[in-house]
Amino acid sequence: MDIRRTSKRISSVLRHRPDSVGITLAPDGWVPVPTLLAALHLTREQLGRVVAENDKQRFTIERTPDGERIRANQGHSVTVDLGYEPQDPPGTLFHGTADRNLAAIREQGLVKGRRHHVHLSPDPDTARTVGGRHVRPVVLTIDAGRMARDGHTFFRSANGVWLIDAVPPQYVTG
Repeated sequence: MDIRRTSKRISSVLRHRPDSVGITLAPDGWVPVPTLLAALHLTREQLGRVVAENDKQRFTIERTPDGERIRANQGHSVTVDLGYEPQDPPGTLFHGTADRNLAAIREQGLVKGRRHHVHLSPDPDTARTVGGRHVRPVVLTIDAGRMARDGHTFFRSANGVWLIDAVPPQYVTG
């Protein structure tokens, strides 16, 4: 089993296309583990490896009285309410992107596109890893402290990714 490919497949299903394998997410994004396993033809051991070894920690598995359930931590394009509470961010956050996006970012800032939020990293190395999927990655610095003081609301996902609706250009450097 290719961990990376399987992780991307699970991500696609839990974030964007649950219908592609005939499953329905709960309003808060959860799906019973046995349902996902059957839909993707995976074993519980294979799923455990993907969740444990995924470098981005994209998923959370939770035990409930009815069994186990799983959801993606963030990045959804389908409607879900992850229930994250607003949090005060650190003074600086980071965003990894491709250099070809810089002109648009300088003009419009960071926008969420089809996703629920813009994703920000707590440190430049993580942002560089995220941006590394592009040919020429760039790490941008976000003045999160000033944004919070100016009334912008931040959330923090279960895997430490900071989430916000948008980052206006005046808060972006790099």
